[in-house]
Amino acid sequence: MNGLRAFIAIEIEDTETLSNIIKWKKQLETLGIDAKFVEDENIHLTIRFLGEISMASLEQIKELLDNVSKMFKPFKIKVAGFGAFPNVYRPRVLWVGIVEGFETLANIRKYIDSEIVRRGLKDVHKDQHEFSPHITIARLKSYRGVEKLQKYFDEYKDYVFGSSTITQIKIKRSILTPRGPIYSDIHVARLLL
Repeated sequence: MNGLRAFIAIEIEDTETLSNIIKWKKQLETLGIDAKFVEDENIHLTIRFLGEISMASLEQIKELLDNVSKMFKPFKIKVAGFGAFPNVYRPRVLWVGIVEGFETLANIRKYIDSEIVRRGLKDVHKDQHEFSPHITIARLKSYRGVEKLQKYFDEYKDYVFGSSTITQIKIKRSILTPRGPIYSDIHVARLLL
């Protein structure tokens, strides 16, 4: 194996919070909008998309994640709010937000970014966007039926899905298939208590 497509992510470890997100996503799926919804088992929060990386870069990233696990204690996130990128009037990506734990996530991301640069990992995808922690729920293929979403944006912009303690950060492999991506864990860094 000479390389793979990967990203760094956390998962919602609290089962009740995760099932609230899934239940609510199923409700959106009934609206008939032209969207590709994230599979239940693929729901996660991306800390850093890595793109196609070499095995050498992967080893470096495993090492830096192990450093993260020594620097950060388990922390809590609160999942709340519903929105869209670039905005709710011309949505391309539907997401649920993170309203607590934001700062820790941003600090973890900052450390990862600086280490990628410091270690000279040239094959890692350069991120164009400012880090904005969110959980992607769906990607829209067209604007067909998008007006049905508007009341959801209004009603759920502050809706609280729940909280979750985060105890691990993962490097996940992504294999793209016609039915959607297949994710698998490559490396798990457990945050030390």
